[in-house]
Amino acid sequence: MNKKIFLLVSVSLFVLANISFAQIREIPKVVEETFSQQYNGANNIDFKDQLVRVDVHFELKGDKMIASYTNKGIWKETEKEWSFDKLSEEVKDGFQKSKYADREVEETTVFYLPGGTEQYRIKAKKSGVDKKYLYFNTKGRLLRTSITL
Repeated sequence: MNKKIFLLVSVSLFVLANISFAQIREIPKVVEETFSQQYNGANNIDFKDQLVRVDVHFELKGDKMIASYTNKGIWKETEKEWSFDKLSEEVKDGFQKSKYADREVEETTVFYLPGGTEQYRIKAKKSGVDKKYLYFNTKGRLLRTSITL
């Protein structure tokens, strides 16, 4: 019994230490500089420290976006809220021809990646608990899937 209590207290202290570290640490200046160069004109900017990366929530030309950077300021990706109707015909067709075509589309996101590539993520559900992220390239090819809540 004492071992369980000790373990519970230890884990709780570890979690609290990590949370307080995340709230105390300053955002690396190199991330702020890289972001401001990449997204000049962005507004409603909010830097969120995720310990292993920094996510920047912002708006640009009316679009809500999230850019992710390493702690060294290397840009990893930017995601933008999108709608299924705005997808290219190739991506829509890829979804309709996939084995997930019978699912209801809940949300759509476009990802901008290094090298000038784009991917589209469709969150599709079959039931309240059977939800998947489907990732497509610009040609409408399904690249991968992942389970989501």
